[in-house]
Amino acid sequence: MDPLSALRDFTMRGELEKIVRVNGEFRFGEEYSFPCSAETAYRSTKGNRYTLETLVHYINNHQLKHTEYFQSTFALGIPSVTLPDRKPLLQYLQGSLSSTDSVEYRPEDIPHPLPLPLPPNPNNPPLLHQQQLPSGVIPQNAPHPHPPPSHTPAAPEEPQLDFISLIRSAEKPLKDRESLLECKNRDFYSVLVAATKREEERQRIESQQRKDGLVAKSRLMGADERGLGFGDDMSYDPTPKPKMHLKGSKIGEGVPIIFVPSAFQTLITIYNVKEFLEDGVYIPTDVKVKQMKGARPDCVTVQKKLSRDRVVTAYEVRDKPSSLKGEDWDRVVAVFVLGKEWQFKEWPFKDHVEIFNKIIGFYMRFEDDSLESAKIVKQWNVKIISISKNKRHQDKAAALEVWDRLEEFVRSRSHS
Repeated sequence: MDPLSALRDFTMRGELEKIVRVNGEFRFGEEYSFPCSAETAYRSTKGNRYTLETLVHYINNHQLKHTEYFQSTFALGIPSVTLPDRKPLLQYLQGSLSSTDSVEYRPEDIPHPLPLPLPPNPNNPPLLHQQQLPSGVIPQNAPHPHPPPSHTPAAPEEPQLDFISLIRSAEKPLKDRESLLECKNRDFYSVLVAATKREEERQRIESQQRKDGLVAKSRLMGADERGLGFGDDMSYDPTPKPKMHLKGSKIGEGVPIIFVPSAFQTLITIYNVKEFLEDGVYIPTDVKVKQMKGARPDCVTVQKKLSRDRVVTAYEVRDKPSSLKGEDWDRVVAVFVLGKEWQFKEWPFKDHVEIFNKIIGFYMRFEDDSLESAKIVKQWNVKIISISKNKRHQDKAAALEVWDRLEEFVRSRSHS
């Protein structure tokens, strides 16, 4: 009988306690004895054959959870039964599963169990304990029923060594997936503290930017509508202020403003500017209008989210020049142009030359549009940004180009 069949037989008979380990072998009562490292005919889902030592340990500890079972095999330094094999192997050993494809007998699996010594009997000469073998298998010391002729003596066959099995039987796992995750003598608390401080600083800067925007708006409301206002020290100033008080090329206090056309025939509008600048994705205006719920927005706030910059500047996006009053125009830093002169009809500048000296301009177009559509724009000091009609993965590069040129312009204007 082979090791797997012997173990299955003792399991079904409920005699597992009779399987005892003595040095490097398992003794099955007084019937059989096999080496602990002997490979059985049961093949795992990984392709290797389980050793007798692995199966005996599993059948005695099958009630453990897999993590506990795995830890016990790791502590003993023996291979473990994989999780997918546990249930079918248990069913086969207990007899509820009569056969399985995982059991594969090879010619070398013909059993050669170790003989068990018997106490000496003075009435009988010492004999080897007879062992139960599968049908058709002849004991090694038994006479052959058809002895070969004397003139052709049979040459003894040399046993073939399975070197792969010998190597696997000597292997011991050094690490498992859980021990790999353990970082002994390492402390990551400083990393957590540094990350928390960066996040707090980012939130503080964003909060300050929002506060600056509200302060700028409050200063421009109320008295400014009557041409009156407050001085820099917030004291009341009865002197009427001019309607358009511009500070040349210096940016005014508060949140910077970006203008977009109010017409639908341009690519970038108040409806889709947030997705383009923040997410780097162009969505047609008509699609955004259908998706929109509620009233049309008068103002949209956008931030640069396409980079890993810790300091993020917020911008107001508007499309109605008439909504700006007084020093609001000092905060205008960029404009997406339509390519028509009438777009700047309500702007407090004499011509487009003065506009694009103080404000950076962008003209959005599809890359396969005719150059005739940009004929007027080419005469202006604006940057032409081209995007594809269908390749949306290219939108991010176009949005980043807008941000890079805008930030460079704002820096140069702040230092002027």
